[in-house]
Amino acid sequence: MKPDTHPAYGPVVFRDKAADFAFPTRSTLTGGTTTEWEDGRTRPVVDVETSSASHPFHTGTARVLDTARRVERFERRYGRFEGR
Repeated sequence: MKPDTHPAYGPVVFRDKAADFAFPTRSTLTGGTTTEWEDGRTRPVVDVETSSASHPFHTGTARVLDTARRVERFERRYGRFEGR
């Protein structure tokens, strides 16, 4: 690889403020603030809006909304599929 082509890849802490959840990882992103993690090292903090701790798919609160009643209209128009 060419030197000085890639950004620095180092340890950071991603913090989900909505769920009050943080986890250490490695990234090329750097945050404006720092925090001391459990291992005693100071790491930059990157604030995120959604993580696996707050996303509806991962928390089991996801819902499918059919506000236009498209499924019912399709079934009424073409009938239910019964399979073979």
